[in-house]
Amino acid sequence: MTDELLSVEQVAQQLGLHVRTVRNYVRDGRLRAVRIGKQYRISRSDLALLTGAVLPPAQTVVGARRTRRAEVSGVVQVDAISAHDAHRLVTLLGAAVSTRGADGQALKIQTIYDEEAAGMKVIVIGGLADTAEVLRLIDLVVGAGS
Repeated sequence: MTDELLSVEQVAQQLGLHVRTVRNYVRDGRLRAVRIGKQYRISRSDLALLTGAVLPPAQTVVGARRTRRAEVSGVVQVDAISAHDAHRLVTLLGAAVSTRGADGQALKIQTIYDEEAAGMKVIVIGGLADTAEVLRLIDLVVGAGS
């Protein structure tokens, strides 16, 4: 399966950004691109990774069936959490990521802890059921600390 390649100008137009901004994303490593001659080309899948968009499956046969998916991406801000409780939460969420739930979709979780502010951000991307379970786990840990 081949992935359509887009020019920097096409990506800039789709995202409503300046061409220089897109080039800076490529140079900074925020957006993967292939250099062909003197120009960058960005695949649709790499663009989707940057924006968090879900691409529909490629349709190779006329009338091929597409599967409907729903994906959640969200950020949970947890204030007044100790380093110990933040570590417990990260461990618990790590276990949740290692198992694939009912959705059958990959579950991705990123955490950031700010010790000075005693705050934590949890970024969750995944299917509806899996994300709901992750939010329930966060509530269990955070609710127990209050």
